[in-house]
Amino acid sequence: MHTSPLDQPGTGDAGGMNVYIVEVARRLAERGVEVEIFTRQTSRDLPPIVEIVPGVSVRHITAGPYEELDKGDLPGQLCAFLSGVLRAEAMYEPGRYDVIHSHYWLSGQVGWLAKERWGLPLVHTMHTMAKVKNLLLADDDRPEPAARVLGEQQVVEVADRLVANTPTEARELVELYGAVPDRVEVVNPGVNLKVFRPASKGAARHRLDLPQDAHVLLFVGRVQPLKAPDVLLRAAARMLVEDPSLRSRLVVACVGGPSGNGLARPSYLTDVATSLGISDVVRVVPPTPQNELADWYRAADVTVVPSYNESFGLVALESQACGTPVAAASVGGLRTAVRDGVSGALVQGHDPHDWARTLGRFVYEPAWRDELSAGAVEHAAAFGWSATAARLEQVYAGAMANLHRLQVAALS
Repeated sequence: MHTSPLDQPGTGDAGGMNVYIVEVARRLAERGVEVEIFTRQTSRDLPPIVEIVPGVSVRHITAGPYEELDKGDLPGQLCAFLSGVLRAEAMYEPGRYDVIHSHYWLSGQVGWLAKERWGLPLVHTMHTMAKVKNLLLADDDRPEPAARVLGEQQVVEVADRLVANTPTEARELVELYGAVPDRVEVVNPGVNLKVFRPASKGAARHRLDLPQDAHVLLFVGRVQPLKAPDVLLRAAARMLVEDPSLRSRLVVACVGGPSGNGLARPSYLTDVATSLGISDVVRVVPPTPQNELADWYRAADVTVVPSYNESFGLVALESQACGTPVAAASVGGLRTAVRDGVSGALVQGHDPHDWARTLGRFVYEPAWRDELSAGAVEHAAAFGWSATAARLEQVYAGAMANLHRLQVAALS
């Protein structure tokens, strides 16, 4: 409900979840599963239905103003969104849909009511959880509201299946939300291995106008406190203090746009760079299409993911698929997305000194970096979207069969 799969990831509320939904839908269609995606209409110029590929369509539902609507105001549009979803289904003969898969808690609320109306199983993926985020807040971040915590709890209680990205997330669902363990299924997200694949670093740097001899540290993602891009900038500043000669060759590239709490400070990255005295080495780049993003990964020596929490961390996986190792915070799904010491390095905490030491190894130890690069490609190869879609199809079938058993038992 709160973001469209057609939006460019990396800005606004568009991120890994958008990539997840599009890639899974494509692969499900390849497997003969028709997918309809309901999302809120954000412009009067958008057509009612957009076909992404044969078998995958996006339906735009009018709910609230077309103009920018803050995510915090979206709960007030749940009834309008639900009404639009139910009206769309009512145009068809009963039985058009077999299963509902909702993503994020707002859509989970709509899925809950659609489940009751249509008599279908509800599969839900959290993507992020309020209780987890509130336990791991950045210093300048706002806690998630109580209304979201309650909304998530309700969805956990009614969903027929809960899809967790990693065993860590599955454990959090059980321990923090009281989810029934038998209803929780672990399905790893994937990566588009045709787009994100190894290629010439030199050619990528040429296309992006980066010096061939540069040391490139890369951040990709939405600019907000949760993602902690300032940790990279502070670590880079520490590296320059310790080795001033590095300044002539260091490039800190940040690809993404402001999102969430970061919208209140759209110039945050440039302001931090200025305050640290490193504006000359920092490049802030707006979100880019996947083909260009793959070039950024290939051009980098290391991709830095210092988030306070990640349910998985698709950026880490995309980077590794391109052959670029990752330095990531040792939190949440990043412990699965990155294999410490094999495809990258996991860093405890967010102290810039610790990050500077780790990133320094990528700069000063090329042999170690090359070893991790090879491990990164091998690690990422195990995470294709086709495997994700196949596993999800099993989850859907299981949810449908279980609901059918319950319905038969209720009649007997």
